[in-house]
Amino acid sequence: MNKQELKDRTKKFALDVIGFSEHLPATFLGKHIKGQLIRCSSSVAANYRAACLAQSKAAYIAKLSIVIEEADESEFWLELIIENGLLPEGKVNILLKESHEIASIFIISRKTLMQKK
Repeated sequence: MNKQELKDRTKKFALDVIGFSEHLPATFLGKHIKGQLIRCSSSVAANYRAACLAQSKAAYIAKLSIVIEEADESEFWLELIIENGLLPEGKVNILLKESHEIASIFIISRKTLMQKK
């Protein structure tokens, strides 16, 4: 995938999570997870955009690391939704898979960049 495709994919992930989170219950836990999930999923997209503007390889790698952390955190909150029975697993699995794939893509990219001298 090229940079624009990754920008689009990470933005779509954020938008999909925002829409999905509207279905969480209005309980204390539901509201807490909703806020955390929106924050970290939108951070995936925002930090990838920032990475694309990085002025050095080190800055780019640092931003990719944040993208990985935020994608993994998104995965965590999605898992908690399932484990707490807040929404049916079938509704969560698509986003869970996407958060994992996004993290995997950027982990591989970071490894590749770190191996180049």
